[in-house]
Amino acid sequence: MNILNLKRIGAITLVVLLLGLYITTFILAFMKSPTAQKLFQASAIATIALPVMLYAYMLIYKYLKNRNNPNQ
Repeated sequence: MNILNLKRIGAITLVVLLLGLYITTFILAFMKSPTAQKLFQASAIATIALPVMLYAYMLIYKYLKNRNNPNQ
């Protein structure tokens, strides 16, 4: 499997996951139960943390890839 296909599959998966988190966060914002409040907080944190973690992983991967190939 080509690396570009893996990146494309990963990007599509992340977009679907983020859309699901956005929809879940929106729905939980209107619920009144204490459980919904905790789930809303978890969903809001995951909505922020997921892209930040992905960006950090991309930076680490880029650094490690360039460290192994000093000519590039």
